[in-house]
Amino acid sequence: MAKKKKRMAEFRYYRMPEGRMILALLGEKWVQNYGRDIDYLHFHNYMEIGYCYEGEGIITLGEEDFRFRGGEFTVIPKNYLHTTNSDPGNMSRWEYLFVDLEGLMNRMCAGKQGRAEQMIRLASSRAVFAEKGKWPGMAAEVKKVMDIMREGKEFYQEEAEGLVASFLAQIARENTEHGESGEYQKSEEGGSKLNHLMSHILDYITDHYSEPIKVSDIAKSAHMSETHFRRTFSSYMNMSPLDYINLVRIQSACEYLKKTDEPVSVIAGKCGFTTNSTFNRNFRQVMGTTPVEWRKRPENYEQQILKFDIHSEEGW
Repeated sequence: MAKKKKRMAEFRYYRMPEGRMILALLGEKWVQNYGRDIDYLHFHNYMEIGYCYEGEGIITLGEEDFRFRGGEFTVIPKNYLHTTNSDPGNMSRWEYLFVDLEGLMNRMCAGKQGRAEQMIRLASSRAVFAEKGKWPGMAAEVKKVMDIMREGKEFYQEEAEGLVASFLAQIARENTEHGESGEYQKSEEGGSKLNHLMSHILDYITDHYSEPIKVSDIAKSAHMSETHFRRTFSSYMNMSPLDYINLVRIQSACEYLKKTDEPVSVIAGKCGFTTNSTFNRNFRQVMGTTPVEWRKRPENYEQQILKFDIHSEEGW
């Protein structure tokens, strides 16, 4: 696959409806000419399952480009860089499911924590592009979940979550075989290795942002020296590790501000800030207002978060 020129990457944040594990993006809005001269990759805070009904173009998953057409699907872990570009003048129809993988697997494997962790790790170990006809049964399952979510009949959430859990169990199994046989093994040299490493690092930050996390802790989890880690992270993301941790903490704070009436000082502590002054200063830096002021007008949340671009210095 050809290398890409330098691009920026954007964090596109979605808010899962309370008590649910699946968010569906369906309908005519997703019939479009994807890309429209937008030359950057993006990543999400949830796993993305996409299904292409029609159209042709290029989907980029980390370091690799794939030609897509109708009848194909993708499974993209959270924090995994990707983008979709339709051929010039081509209207493509996609629909998407965003999945709280951790919540879903923990619910499915209740009482079996080790099993849940294993399935989470395997299901999100790589991005999957399923060419047309490769896994027809699994493609049909994705379409069925889309239709269930679209129709919204009684118990549709429970039915959809059960089917998605089954689908992801199959993905976990396929990824196990992928890793063991080497049949589809990607090169672990250069950019591919770095892409997987950064996905691990972003996952680690997501899991530990509420703690008094240190850059040295993250570097240790990645088996890197702190100096090398800072240089690698900053080069890849064009922002420091601390700036990224701050962004994740502010996103979490917005959720608490929106969904609870807890005091700002309590929310600050839950999101990893040691003092109110530090929380207020960092919140204003990202959101353009104080937590108290923002709480009075939460409708601006998604729009402001989506303006926060993360630039990458690495070529794809």
